[in-house]
Amino acid sequence: MNFGFSEEQEELRKMVRRFLDEKSPETEVRRLMATDEGYDPAVWAQMANELALQGLGIPEEYGGQGYGPVELYVVFEEMGASLLCAPYFSSVALAANAILQVGGDADKATYLPGIASGEVIATLALTDDAGGWDLAATSTTAISGPDGWRVSGVRSYVTDGSLASLILVPAMTEAGLSLFAVAGDAPGLTRELLPTMDQTRKQSRLVLEAVPGALIGVEGGALDGLVTTLQIAAAALAAEQVGGAQRVLTNAVEYAKTRIQFGRPIGSFQAIKHKCADMLLDVESAKSAAYYAAWAAQEVNDELAVAASLAKSFCSEAYFHCAAENIQIHGGIGFTWEHHAHLYFKRAKSSELFLGDPAYHRELLAQRLGI
Repeated sequence: MNFGFSEEQEELRKMVRRFLDEKSPETEVRRLMATDEGYDPAVWAQMANELALQGLGIPEEYGGQGYGPVELYVVFEEMGASLLCAPYFSSVALAANAILQVGGDADKATYLPGIASGEVIATLALTDDAGGWDLAATSTTAISGPDGWRVSGVRSYVTDGSLASLILVPAMTEAGLSLFAVAGDAPGLTRELLPTMDQTRKQSRLVLEAVPGALIGVEGGALDGLVTTLQIAAAALAAEQVGGAQRVLTNAVEYAKTRIQFGRPIGSFQAIKHKCADMLLDVESAKSAAYYAAWAAQEVNDELAVAASLAKSFCSEAYFHCAAENIQIHGGIGFTWEHHAHLYFKRAKSSELFLGDPAYHRELLAQRLGI
């Protein structure tokens, strides 16, 4: 495997970074956090029409650019660094991948072009009120009748669930776990925006009461594809965490160089040096884990399951540690609502729990390695 990025991938990184520097400064992040929608439609349209980011990983025959996970993870890393407020992760890492992994050709032709163009905001409703990630234990059910499929149940902590016009819902049928496409304005669907610690990533609770749904793929055949989707998404989230961890390390080092105490920069003190060195070790190790997972996702090989859980567990803890140390290095100002260190700390904590916490992924690792 090669952990180096090609010239084209580095140009993609520079392009996305320039765009996010302009469109997602701290002032804009704070503005969007305070809205129910949590994103700027104009910026979302620019992402689709000018940068083609929504369709980056979607095959060309379905309206996308046909790139792979490595290019996508470059984008996620930059978005994690800027705390972009947009339904990109839910549409691209979750929904689009679920359709690619579970759906047939007709499903892909029906749903993917809208996601690729940015006209459709999509999400994947994975958990119920308990918040568990065991897909086989879902409490949501679907029944087939004369007028088609009807889906009933509760889905909670759904990323961008109140915003999405397309919601993918795993549900149990007589044949087993299946995946259904539900319209955001479907009759019988109630959506409630949840209060969250990390306001940069909106979550919702969905109540489905005999809601019309369209079957994706084969009835009873969704489990394996959804498991793979979660692995790909966990690796993408690890890349996002790497971007955030790198940004807080950069911020901490810059502050340590310029903050003067007792007539000298605080970065000259041994305690601060140790904190920055530990943060650097975390970031570089997290990059190795995340890039390994990206390579495994690109190759779609047997190492993906292990690599994704390894990356998600390590990068979660590395990001949270770096975000916490960043606050300590900034001292009292880092604890204030007005300081950006506080925003990264909350994103680090929410990302740590999203798609399974480190303990959950270490348990998966133990099972997969036969320990």
